[in-house]
Amino acid sequence: MTQRRGWLDVAEVGSVWGIRFVVLLCSAFGRRSARAFLRVIVFYYVLMNAGARRASRAYFQHVHARSIVVPFAGAAYQDSGRATFGMVFRHFCTFAEVALDRLLIASGKRTPFEVSSTGRAHLTTLAQQKRGAILLGAHLGSFEAMRLGASSQSLPINMVVNFSNAQRLQAVLEQLDPSSTTRFISVAGEPLQFVLQIRECIERGEMVAILADRFGADARTSEADFLGGRARFAAGPFILAAALRCPVYLTFGLYGGKNRYDLHCEHFADVIELPRKQREQALAATVQRYADRLASYVTRAPYNWFNFFDFWGQS
Repeated sequence: MTQRRGWLDVAEVGSVWGIRFVVLLCSAFGRRSARAFLRVIVFYYVLMNAGARRASRAYFQHVHARSIVVPFAGAAYQDSGRATFGMVFRHFCTFAEVALDRLLIASGKRTPFEVSSTGRAHLTTLAQQKRGAILLGAHLGSFEAMRLGASSQSLPINMVVNFSNAQRLQAVLEQLDPSSTTRFISVAGEPLQFVLQIRECIERGEMVAILADRFGADARTSEADFLGGRARFAAGPFILAAALRCPVYLTFGLYGGKNRYDLHCEHFADVIELPRKQREQALAATVQRYADRLASYVTRAPYNWFNFFDFWGQS
C-alpha cells in the first residue's frame, strides 16, 4: 500500500517576498490593515482550493461529534452538524491571523498582545532548578505565542521542527529574531545526531518543545481515539521522553481573537514509563492520554486547529 504522507503533501503557501510584504504592510499601516489584506487572500484561497475546504469540513464534523458549543472571539462555534463556507473561511482566517502574529512576535513587536498564562509556574520552577524537560504541543493555536512568556523570563527553549514544507517561513522567522532564546533542532539528518542534540539540551537544563500531533513518512505511530474517530499520532516523542527519563509537560498557546492569547502549561508525567514486557500497551495508553488532553484544548478553541489535511485518514 502506498503511504499517504498527509501534512507532508501540503505544499508551503507563499514566498519570502510575500511574507516580508505582509510584515512591511503591518509596520506601515498597522496590524488591522494587514489582517484585512490577509482576509482577501484567504477568501480567494478557500474559494479556489476544494481540498482545503474538504479538510476543514471533515474536521468540523469530528468536532461536531463531541456535541459542543464553545465561545470564541466574542462569538460562539455553532454546532449545527455541518460546516458552512463561513466556518471554513473563518477557520483559515484564524490560521492567517496567527501566522501574521508569529511574524510580529518574531520581529520584536510584542506589546500589542494581551496574554494570559495558566501553569507558567511549572516552567519557572524547571528553570530555577535547571532541570530539563520536554514540552509537548500540537499544531493548535500558536507556539510562537508561548515565546512571549519564555522571552520575558529568558527561559531557554529548543523547538524540534520539520522544515519539509515550511522552509521559507522558518527562514524569515530566524532572520527577524536572531537573538531569540528559542533555538531550533531539525529532524532532518542522522536520527542519532538528532537524539543526541535533544539529550544534550535536557542535560543542560533546557526545555525541548515537540509538536506531537504529526508524524513523518515511515515514522513509528500509535493509534488513539480522537474527536470521535481513530487517528494516528507520532510515537517518537513519547519513546524519546521515556528514554531520557525527564519530566513532560503539555503546552498550548490558544488564540482568543483580536490581540488575545491564552497560554497553557500542564504537567503530563514526571517520567514516562514503558516497561519492556508491556511496552506497546503502555505506549498506547500514554498516546491516548495525550490525545484526550489535546481534544480538550481543541474543543475550547475549535478554530485554532491547523492541520489542513485528512487527519483521520492517514495510513
